[in-house]
Amino acid sequence: MSIWNVLSGIVEPVTALIDDLHTSDEERLQVKARLFDMQSAMAAKVMDYEARLIESKTKVITAEAQGASWLQRNWRPITMLTFLVLVVADTFGLTEFRLATEAWTLLQIGLGGYVIGRSAEKIVPKVTEAMSRD
Repeated sequence: MSIWNVLSGIVEPVTALIDDLHTSDEERLQVKARLFDMQSAMAAKVMDYEARLIESKTKVITAEAQGASWLQRNWRPITMLTFLVLVVADTFGLTEFRLATEAWTLLQIGLGGYVIGRSAEKIVPKVTEAMSRD
């Protein structure tokens, strides 16, 4: 569920209630405009929070990638290559028994985190630059 759906779900019932009130059209439009402003402000704060969260995750990954230790710099790629070997071995029946469901879940989380982390390294600077211009 996206944040936009959550915010709309919060604001829409109030907007519908305003439509049911017996007030003038001008008053209803003023209240709706205020609600829209509140929804926009909430969305901006959530986007700012998410950008900061991604930026902090990116800093952690960048620090690991620039670390002094070879193992510190390479543990994520080594882990993902190990998962790849396990998946290939499992696919061709080379393992003694099938990988457990938890192993597949761990693989999905690992790949998602790795891909998102690498993408965030490239995207976050552009997003923060665009937000600072506004």
